[in-house]
Amino acid sequence: MKNLLYVFVFSLFFGCKAQTNLTTQTNQDTITELNTRPKLVVGIVVDQMRYDYLSRFYSKFSEGGFKKLMNQGFNCKNNHYNYIPTYTGPGHASIYSGTTPKYHGIIANNWYDKESKEKVYCAGDNTVKSVGTEANSGLMSPRRLKTTSFADENRLFTQMRGKTIGISLKDRGAILPAGHTANAAYWFHGKDEGNWITSSFYIHSLPKWVNDFNSSEAAESYLKTWNTLYDINTYTESGADLNTFEGGFKGKETATFPYDLKALSKENKGFDILKATAYGNSLTTDFAIAALDGEQLGQDFNTDVLTVSFSSTDYVGHNFGVNSKEVEDTYLRLDKDLERLINALDTKVGAGNYTLFLTSDHGAVEVPSYLQSVNIPAGYFSYKDFKSKLNAFMTKKFSATDLIENVSNNQIFLNRERIGLLGLDLNAVQEAIVNEVVSYAKVDKAYSATTMQTTDFTSGIEELLQNGFNQKRSGDVLVVFDPAVVSYSKTGSTHGSGLNYDTHVPLLFYGKGIAKGSTLQKTRITDIAPTISALLGTSFPNGAIGIPLEFVLEKQ
Repeated sequence: MKNLLYVFVFSLFFGCKAQTNLTTQTNQDTITELNTRPKLVVGIVVDQMRYDYLSRFYSKFSEGGFKKLMNQGFNCKNNHYNYIPTYTGPGHASIYSGTTPKYHGIIANNWYDKESKEKVYCAGDNTVKSVGTEANSGLMSPRRLKTTSFADENRLFTQMRGKTIGISLKDRGAILPAGHTANAAYWFHGKDEGNWITSSFYIHSLPKWVNDFNSSEAAESYLKTWNTLYDINTYTESGADLNTFEGGFKGKETATFPYDLKALSKENKGFDILKATAYGNSLTTDFAIAALDGEQLGQDFNTDVLTVSFSSTDYVGHNFGVNSKEVEDTYLRLDKDLERLINALDTKVGAGNYTLFLTSDHGAVEVPSYLQSVNIPAGYFSYKDFKSKLNAFMTKKFSATDLIENVSNNQIFLNRERIGLLGLDLNAVQEAIVNEVVSYAKVDKAYSATTMQTTDFTSGIEELLQNGFNQKRSGDVLVVFDPAVVSYSKTGSTHGSGLNYDTHVPLLFYGKGIAKGSTLQKTRITDIAPTISALLGTSFPNGAIGIPLEFVLEKQ
């Protein structure tokens, strides 16, 4: 009996000791795991940023902005979009979801909805209410995004303790990156208000820090003269200030520096004029820094996510063109704003406690009229002429005038109900249109929805079209223009194609867990979210098709 008692006591003692050791080891493992994760992930999207802006303006950047990210972080120099169309909504959705419109469903900024028979907006939501304004500009949510973002997965992983905050002048630039579970997304309502707002999808009233920011007259402070940051004569990386390829502002005869924004705001939608100047990015930076304190981001062991999209680069590019002095000045000033943001992160979160990446939602084409002036093939596409010619063909071929419901985003949507009633074969109608429009001037290629669904493309423009094709939302015929051909005004730049000027964008990683270096290996925009998920140890976004960029991450 004594022997049994000794055995029992012996087992109990060593069992307790083993359990204590296991608990101690488990706690140590937990602490180690927490210490390997950043306290904050900052995702930065610079709207309409071509990769070559990094090299073109490099000599004029400060040491603390773009250069710091390039030289002290990891630079993926051959990073591309892997789908068409290269627009803002799809771009932001793809960066944070790790997939393409084929799966996440954001096929454009606006698109024709085949069910409701009307145009819909990628972030529009009439079931919510505006918060921070009486205007309808707050009727927004991420509900049309079909998949999760890496921010969503982080929220799930941390049992909703890790925060997500999205910030952008554009609603879609704030909403789509932050995902479905964000604590809040904030965007700028200009006009006569100049306030940061949100929607009831997130919260029902603005927090004190946002109200305080809106009351600080920060937006008003930027209604001042916009002149070049440095002597304009040193801006040798861009074209002449006075030329025929730029738009400009109402109320000013020429698109030349300087710009009296306070005076010009009266004819340019009030505070909205800030969006199309370098100061829109400065205002965004001010608000992002305020959010660090207001939301106490990166202050505990639950990783938070801050998404910041700089939209003014896109507005300036559309207005003045990628070769303008205005674009150069906008990037030189953005470089200073990035330095301010990085310094704030170092101070408030702590150097080495956060991970940051910077990329873009698309690039942009040189102004086609400028390209024509230097003998490079380019041009402009008239949708009005296209529709007229196509309708004439449909009437002659099928003796019907109502077979086409909509033409938009380089897609043709057919009236499938009418086609059925007439006893026509849908595939035959699609192919007839393909064979017709591919013969039109400035059309390079055309493909039917049936081809997209039945053929597996693995390279070229065809693969990009297929990655952007969503069976439920995309049209019946997809049209591809010739290189540098756009449907746009003859001033300013635009985007949307699968060519390098639209697909090749920066991808910089910096901070905790990131190796130093660079690569010319091709990376894809869909690789960003899996890379961040791998760094955090979370599940990948549920529709992700990209792969983690292992060479970007420090070896543990």
